[in-house]
Amino acid sequence: MKMQILDWNSLDAAGRRQALARPQLDAAGDIETLARSIIREVRRDGDAALLAFAERFDRAKLATLAVSQAEFDFAEQQLNAKQIAAIETAIDNVSRFHAAQLAAPLSMEVMPGVRCERLYRPIPAVGLYVPAGSAPLPSTVIMVAVPAQLVGCPQRVLCTPPAADGRANAAVLAAARRCGVTQVFKAGGAQAVAAMAYGTRTVPKVDKIFGPGTALTTAAKQIVAADPNGAACDLPAGPSEVLVIADGLASPVFVAADLLAQAEHDVRAQAILVTDSAALAAAVADEFGRQRRTLSRGGILSQSAANCRAIVVPDIATAVAVSNDYAPEHLIVQTAQPRALLDDIINAGSVFLGAWSPESMGDYCSGTNHVLPTYGYARAYSGLSITDFQKRMTVQELTADGLRALGPVAETLASLEGLDAHARAVTLRLDTLAEPS
Repeated sequence: MKMQILDWNSLDAAGRRQALARPQLDAAGDIETLARSIIREVRRDGDAALLAFAERFDRAKLATLAVSQAEFDFAEQQLNAKQIAAIETAIDNVSRFHAAQLAAPLSMEVMPGVRCERLYRPIPAVGLYVPAGSAPLPSTVIMVAVPAQLVGCPQRVLCTPPAADGRANAAVLAAARRCGVTQVFKAGGAQAVAAMAYGTRTVPKVDKIFGPGTALTTAAKQIVAADPNGAACDLPAGPSEVLVIADGLASPVFVAADLLAQAEHDVRAQAILVTDSAALAAAVADEFGRQRRTLSRGGILSQSAANCRAIVVPDIATAVAVSNDYAPEHLIVQTAQPRALLDDIINAGSVFLGAWSPESMGDYCSGTNHVLPTYGYARAYSGLSITDFQKRMTVQELTADGLRALGPVAETLASLEGLDAHARAVTLRLDTLAEPS
């Protein structure tokens, strides 16, 4: 299948909407029904349900869910020095960038006698979900475990699907150990989400769940997040996606490689080129097809290619407008002066500037986080950061003089809202202060 090339100016409003349409997901009702069924089974049967689901979904007959120290040690032996060094370098860069995001407590006197503060507290127990299906993701361990460690979340629970041999992925375990995660359980998908949200005899209950997953995993996260007895979740997500803004000077080889890097994730992944050069669009389409034939995940790419297209626009300013409308998870800018466009970019999960900044670097080791809003959620959501693992708590403290000065304002506002008990809580104190000593 050759990549489709569309001319933006020749499209009407409906055609433009279709050009930026994302792949259709599975029927939401069917996915939600299955997710709820899995959650019910885990809540009812606990560890027994997790063991049964591991055999059903992962073809793994497990004796135990928890990863032992012996299995951690065995995992270390499966990796060579170069692989371990790569994991450690990625951890170091992600740690540096995320540590710089740590904010100091705020304390200020907003007016004489009225002090307001903002304090930070780590979420006590966090669940870290790491997919390990067709592509085990040790990089995801780093992205969720490093910020949890930096803010000091006391309990960090990691779930990842087992392989058919009953073991967790070696690189996932090596990364987890280096990020200070010692509680790792072999459970995947919606059943792992349910286990962390409600707890089982073996898997501890957590307060918030982080990490990407399939549509079923995402549905489970949203269901437990809506339950006061469940667990909050990090952010909504859909299939992986990238949009590339490129001018006529961009390398079609690089652009095609960047498009394919996202398209190989999943059959519903999407990659879009927006360019002011028809010649580049044609060259990228040819290169996309050539490179695709050389890649190992050809089965996935043969389907996701249908979601990929090139859009030719009259100028780069229009390309930026198209990108903002689409709100991509990943935005790559390969133009003569990419940084000059940055101020006009509003909606994107993560931005990669210039020919030497492939999206793969953000996925693995540049230092930014790769857990990002997809499927248009970048219009309102941000990628994962330190603050997602913290609660922000405010404090206020008034002196007697502060209450004398500001109390009447609260009384007036309470009367405007018809909340006389609010007003009385202030008035009683003001009356006490007015009494002769």
